[in-house]
Amino acid sequence: MSKALFCIENLRVAYPQRSGEEPSWAVDDVSFTLQPGERMGLVGESGCGKSTIGRAVMRLLPNSSRVEGRVTFQGQSVFDLTPSQLRKFRGEAVALIFQDPMTRLDPLMTIGKHCIETLQAHSPELSTREAKEKALATLEKVKIPASRWNQYPHEFSGGMRQRVAIALALLLNPKLIVADEPTTSLDVTVSAQILQELTRLCAQENMGLLLISHDLAMVAEYCDRIGVMYNGKMVEMGATQSVFRQPQHEYTRSLLKAALHIQAVDNHGELVIANEAEKLLPIINEQSPILHITELKQYYSIEPNFIERLFKAQAQTIKAVDGINLDLYPGEILGLVGESGCGKSTLSRTILQLIRPTSGKVEFLGKDLTTLSRQAVRTSRRQIQMVFQDPHACLNPAMTVGESIADPLFIHNLADAAQAKAQVLSMLQKVGLTPPEVYYQRYPADLSGGQQQRVAIARALITHPKLLICDEPVSMLDASVQSQVLDLMLELKEEFELTYLFITHDLWLARFLCDRIAVMNSGKIVELGPTKQIFANPQHPYTKTLLAAAPLLARA
Repeated sequence: MSKALFCIENLRVAYPQRSGEEPSWAVDDVSFTLQPGERMGLVGESGCGKSTIGRAVMRLLPNSSRVEGRVTFQGQSVFDLTPSQLRKFRGEAVALIFQDPMTRLDPLMTIGKHCIETLQAHSPELSTREAKEKALATLEKVKIPASRWNQYPHEFSGGMRQRVAIALALLLNPKLIVADEPTTSLDVTVSAQILQELTRLCAQENMGLLLISHDLAMVAEYCDRIGVMYNGKMVEMGATQSVFRQPQHEYTRSLLKAALHIQAVDNHGELVIANEAEKLLPIINEQSPILHITELKQYYSIEPNFIERLFKAQAQTIKAVDGINLDLYPGEILGLVGESGCGKSTLSRTILQLIRPTSGKVEFLGKDLTTLSRQAVRTSRRQIQMVFQDPHACLNPAMTVGESIADPLFIHNLADAAQAKAQVLSMLQKVGLTPPEVYYQRYPADLSGGQQQRVAIARALITHPKLLICDEPVSMLDASVQSQVLDLMLELKEEFELTYLFITHDLWLARFLCDRIAVMNSGKIVELGPTKQIFANPQHPYTKTLLAAAPLLARA
């Protein structure tokens, strides 16, 4: 037992509840051991208790939570650590990479300040220069250039913020990394680089890795062992290869089936959905586009700081969107893929006029949105809705789920209170939040990340828009729920005659869902074509790199 790096014995966790209520166990009698240098994957549906284990290990649960069982690190009880021991334990012994990087990053601090503060809190003997050198080297490992040192979290894409969070976890060379969905918002190339770096460090430093994820292909590729959780319990555990080859539990089999469904090809090795796309394209070419984008540009300036101005440094220009031309046709699903920071999300926000473009046109249903007044743009948003990558971005923590979903109906004067409630309950049912009456009354904080994302999808669909811009809408969902939501989106597309712009870093997801794919790199679209063509015969070197980096479950 003393040789183990990390050991959980009969862990049970219940979140705070009203007095007199029986505890509802989010984690129920879970036990496992992690050896030095071992990489273990923890998979299961959103809400099954995976993240709760990560927070229990770090003692980050709400104060009134009920915790039973034992957690030891190198033989020492984690639950018995004093406050000063706990501060040292967090970061130096065990580092946690959160699913949502904004919970780790202070919006008022630059990225450089985050790194310096973290290092000096744990290694006060380091000078500022030494700390900066170490921090820059660590940021370089996760592909954050030194030129971004003085920027703030809001100036980074979701994926780049996640890379910063990973760098902060690596700064102190911990003995164990608990990574809770560490690459959810990252594209396949950066995801592969970071996981290769993490696994290399595990081997080099004899560091343990507990990888909490719903991405079965990623776990298959990078973990020695896998634990499958369902409804708070560990239902299966074993060597990764044997669990994937011969799953024993029904839930494990259903997860694998769902993941393989998304990566499915037909007997000829070609996509079934791509054949449908071929039929669709002649029809598309005869129609007028629902969205017509011409030479769209979105440039940002990074102003030099006081010291840099003394040395006559010039402002840097970031070309987030750099001359995009794109047509989207009624009834199609166009996939937009590319690495984090390439401009995908900026493009979507510019289409919606959440940010006004530097230049270019965005024509929706024949109207140039860039010339409309603020009020007219707001009115047009009834017809264009967005599902954000991070559900926190569109859910007010002070509003119930029912109020959040009903809000757009009231904004656009589409329903009275009674009609709105009926429509919201129906939509909750459609996105799989059942019983809807229960979820109607809950707050976002009461839901798992995946459940929050389903609320965000329901909110976007409630006004029955013509165009839905989906920015990584299922990246936080496990394979089985992901499959259900994607099937739901296909059903709703037919029912409401929707058109989708589907932004994703998951190539297999794009291949499963999309009729055409646009590949974006450094603010430009470098390749555009039917899905089947992009996968069978990629032309651009960057597209080839993306496809080579994507983990495929069948390789496991």
